[in-house]
Amino acid sequence: MSATQTGFVRSTLLFLLIGTAILVGIILATFGLVERTQTTFEYILQERNIRRMSADLMQKLTDAETGQRGFVITRNELFLQPYESAVGEIREEVDRLAAAVADRPIKAAQMDRLRDRIRGKLAEMGQAINLVRSGEQAQAVELIQSDVGRELMDDIRSMLDQFKSLSDANVERGTEAQISATEQLQWITVGGGIAIIAVMGGAILVVAQHVRALAASRREVEVLNQGLEARVEERTEDLMQANQEIQRFAYIVTHDLRAPLVNIMGFTSELDASLKSLQAYVLNDGKPVSEEEIREARLAASEDLPEAIGFIRSSTKKMDGLINAILKISRDGRRQLKPEIVELQPMLETITNSVYHQISESDGSIDLDIKATRLNTDRLSVEQILGNLFDNAIKYKHPQRPLTLAVRTAPEGRHMVRIEVEDNGRGIAEQDHERIFELFRRSGQQDKSGEGIGLAHVRSLARNLGGEITVRSRLGEGSTFVLRLPSDLSRLVRS
Repeated sequence: MSATQTGFVRSTLLFLLIGTAILVGIILATFGLVERTQTTFEYILQERNIRRMSADLMQKLTDAETGQRGFVITRNELFLQPYESAVGEIREEVDRLAAAVADRPIKAAQMDRLRDRIRGKLAEMGQAINLVRSGEQAQAVELIQSDVGRELMDDIRSMLDQFKSLSDANVERGTEAQISATEQLQWITVGGGIAIIAVMGGAILVVAQHVRALAASRREVEVLNQGLEARVEERTEDLMQANQEIQRFAYIVTHDLRAPLVNIMGFTSELDASLKSLQAYVLNDGKPVSEEEIREARLAASEDLPEAIGFIRSSTKKMDGLINAILKISRDGRRQLKPEIVELQPMLETITNSVYHQISESDGSIDLDIKATRLNTDRLSVEQILGNLFDNAIKYKHPQRPLTLAVRTAPEGRHMVRIEVEDNGRGIAEQDHERIFELFRRSGQQDKSGEGIGLAHVRSLARNLGGEITVRSRLGEGSTFVLRLPSDLSRLVRS
C-alpha cells in the first residue's frame, strides 16, 4: 500500500472513529434525557392525579354533608340521594388516594389521620340521619349545630388542601425539570450537529485530496496502458493454451468413473456367489440335493442373477455416457477453429425459430436486442453455446409462469462483444453459480435428466474462443448468462 493510500486510510479511520464517538455520545445523552423526561412526566401525572383525587374527595364530602343537612331540615328523602351516592364513593376515593400517595412519605404519613377524620365525619352524618328517622329531629339539629362536624370537616379540608399544595409544588418542580431537560437536549443536539458537520468537513477534505491523488494516478495508468492491448492478446493466448491443457487433463478424470466401476465390481461378486448356488444344484453329479440348496439355486436364478446383471448393465451404461461426454469435450477442444464473419441477428433468429414452438406452447416469448451485429469467430462453437443456453432455459423454466427469454448483444470495450441470455426460470442458488460450470456437477432440484455436462461444455467452448461465460442469478427469479467473446478471433488464432 502506498504512502498516499496509507494516509487516506488512517485519516478516514480517524474521522470515522471521531464521528462514531460523537454519535454514541449524542445517543447516550439523548437516551438519558429521554428516560429522565419520561420519569419526570410520569411523576407530574401522578401528582396531578393526587391533586384531582383530593379535590374530588373534598367535593364528595361536601355533597354528602349538604344532602345530610337538607334531609335533617326538611326530612325529605330526596336529599338523601346525593348523600348515599357520595358516601359509597368516598370510601373508594380514600382507598385510591392512599394507593396513590404510598410512595410520597409526607402525604402517606397523613393518611391514617385523614381516614380517621373521614370515618368520624361519616359517622356524625349517619348519626344525624338516624336521629331524624327516629323522630328526634331536634337532637339531630343540635348535633349538626355542635362543633364536632365542623371541626372534622376543617381538619379534612386542611389535610386535603395540604395534599393539593404539595402536589402543585411538585408539579411546578417537575415542569421546571422538564424544561431544563428539553433545553439540555437542544444544546446536545446543536453541539453534536456542529461536531458532526466539522467531522464531515474534515472527511470531505481528506476525500477530495485522495480523489485528486487518484486522478493523478489514473493519468499515469492511462499512459502505462497504451500497450495493454498487446498484453491482453498474449494473456488470451495463454488462456486458450491453458484450456487445451484442461482438455487433455479430462482424459484422466477418475472420480465420476469410480462409482459405476465399484458397482460393477460389487455385483460381479454377487454373480460369483449366485453362480455357486447354481453349480451346487446343476453340477451335483447325481448326488442328492437338499431343499435349502434348491431354494438358493432358484433364488439365484430368479432374483440375484437378474438384479446383478441389471445393475452391471446400468453402471456400464453410465460409465459409457461419462466417457463419451469427456471425449466430446476433448474433441471440441482439439477441433480446428475456423474464424468467419458471423451476423448475429440472422444466427440468433435461426436458433430462436428452432425452439420457438417449445416456448410458445406455454405462452412464452423471446425478445432480441441486437446492438453488436457481427463477430469474426467460429460459427459452430457459438451456435453450440447459444443452443445449449436456450435448451437449458426451456428445460429449467419455472413451472408457475410462462417462459420469457431475452437475448442482448452489445460491444464491450474495443475488442470484445457481450452476449446476454436472460430467462425468468427457476434460478440458481448463489453458492452454485460457479459449480454449475464444473464437469458432472448439477444444482437445484434434480427432476430433469442429465449428467451435468452441458454448461461445462459451454465454458470449454467459450474459453476455446478466447472468451468467458459467467452467470447472474437469484433462486426462484431467473438467470442471466453473460458470454464475452473477442470481436475478432482470427487475430488470436494467427498469434
